[in-house]
Amino acid sequence: MKISQLLRVSVLVLVIPVLSGCWLLAAGGAGAYGGYKAKEEGYTVQNPIKKEKQDTKEKDKPASESEQKKD
Repeated sequence: MKISQLLRVSVLVLVIPVLSGCWLLAAGGAGAYGGYKAKEEGYTVQNPIKKEKQDTKEKDKPASESEQKKD
């Protein structure tokens, strides 16, 4: 009886970490599917972090107010 109980506990301890990885993959897949369906409906997903590209010549010069208002 103690051997079967020990076996059940050991299987449970080994299975829980394996399932946690599966849940993460399932949640990622659900998020990707949601983004795909939103794109089909016309919504766009955009990364909020943007890096502005500047030429090396423009980097040395201070930008005037009219150039800043254009962007």
